[in-house]
Amino acid sequence: MKKEDVLTLIRIRMDEAQVAIRDAEFLLKGEGSSQAVVNRAYYAMFYSVLALLQQLGKVPSKHKGVVSLFDMEFVRTGLFPKQLSRDYHRIFKLRHVSDYKALKPVPRPEAEEVLAKARSFVQAVTEYFQKSLPAKDG
Repeated sequence: MKKEDVLTLIRIRMDEAQVAIRDAEFLLKGEGSSQAVVNRAYYAMFYSVLALLQQLGKVPSKHKGVVSLFDMEFVRTGLFPKQLSRDYHRIFKLRHVSDYKALKPVPRPEAEEVLAKARSFVQAVTEYFQKSLPAKDG
């Protein structure tokens, strides 16, 4: 894949991450379900990790593979702190349980905390790209 195409895909994924954060914020403010807030917050993190992996040319087809590669390529190498990995793992599991196995809804305070963690995660990835990618033309 050409370098320009990779950069375009990275920017698209990061835009998707920002949209998912805004969606989660909208749901939270509008009394949307906590499950939906967790889902959108998780996907914000997921899209930002896809952007990172796109840079390496490694984009697995399963969510678990995305989580594993984030740890291997970005956390173990010291590019991102371990706390971001812990947050991503926790929210990955919570989203899975709340979407498929929950017997009770996610408490609202937990959904608020998840959104805050997702914002921090996406911000860290955004800052990484601001330092490592060429400026966008136009």
